[in-house]
Amino acid sequence: MQSRVGSLVKLRNLLTASRNFLSFPKTLISTTSLLFPPATYSTICQAQEESVGEYVRDQPKSSEEILKNWGCSDTDISKMFTRRPALRNADLDQLQFKLNILSGLGISASELVKIINCRPRFLSYRINHCFDERLEYFMRLFESREVLVKAIVKNPSLLTYDFHDKIKPAIALYEGMGLSTSDLTQILLSRPTLIPRTSFNDEKMEYIRKTRLSNHSTMYKYVVAIIGISRLETIRQKVANLEKFGFSEDEIFGLLARSPLVLTLSIDKVQRNMTFIIGKMKLPAPVILEYPFFLYTNLEAVLKPRVFLAEKMQEMDLDLQIKGPVMLTALRMTEKRFLKAFVNCHPKDVADELMEFYINAKGVKRLAEDYSKKNFQQGFPF
Repeated sequence: MQSRVGSLVKLRNLLTASRNFLSFPKTLISTTSLLFPPATYSTICQAQEESVGEYVRDQPKSSEEILKNWGCSDTDISKMFTRRPALRNADLDQLQFKLNILSGLGISASELVKIINCRPRFLSYRINHCFDERLEYFMRLFESREVLVKAIVKNPSLLTYDFHDKIKPAIALYEGMGLSTSDLTQILLSRPTLIPRTSFNDEKMEYIRKTRLSNHSTMYKYVVAIIGISRLETIRQKVANLEKFGFSEDEIFGLLARSPLVLTLSIDKVQRNMTFIIGKMKLPAPVILEYPFFLYTNLEAVLKPRVFLAEKMQEMDLDLQIKGPVMLTALRMTEKRFLKAFVNCHPKDVADELMEFYINAKGVKRLAEDYSKKNFQQGFPF
């Protein structure tokens, strides 16, 4: 009982002390705080502060500076800004981030200029989307970083196409048709628009079967790719155009099997060349089945002037004549070799007369040609 009373007395004393403590005047607390003013301490020494200041000053302040630091010359930057003026005001952090990605791929400044020339908005796209997965997939496909970079420069959209909805399904289609990895690499380099334009249906598959090529044939991959990216209506029209010159379906698809690029020629070009071959050269239409180069040769720059020159040489009764098998060879020669073989080999007066006739036959407009070459900005055919 005594111990319990003692405990109560101690508790009362503690409560009294607490009340006394809480009732201290506020002036005492404020005075005490004045006696010990609060202090702030920096954890950064002077040397560190100077280095931070230098780091801030060293940060690029414009996209031009970032591109220069990345390795672009003033000429490179000027070309890119001309092609894509909005690049001047690009988000600096995003621009640096994307350039770092391109550096990792091994893309150089000159290659970036080609990319921007081809795809002006390239650096505005999300090139980091599914990047690791995309890179791994392309490395398996192209088998080397150098070939991958070459493919990207030809078609920068390889880094921006939807990976799962466009790239993988298109590649899977060609793999399902028997194309190997090396085949796919070749057609992706030769036909940069292969991925977005590919489509197959029963009619296109029937056209491929009509060529009678096996998937081991050298030309098979080109036939498949050209038919795959061509519109069905375009294929029908080009086949019908050849039929007008008396070719059977078997002959047409046999020609496509040997020379698939015939399907890339315009209807107008085929008509003009065929009309000249049959009407002026007096050759039978089936000659193109054996010599497809007749369809590819430029009518105005090669076929007409060289055939007309052959007639001129015949009129002049020169010893050297261009006819028969020699004509086939002459039409496939380069300009320099042709002039050396059939014009410059004659005495000067004869050579000058032949050259003047040849130039007039070509109808070369030198000033217009020089101007077009001077002002031509090379782009990409897609």
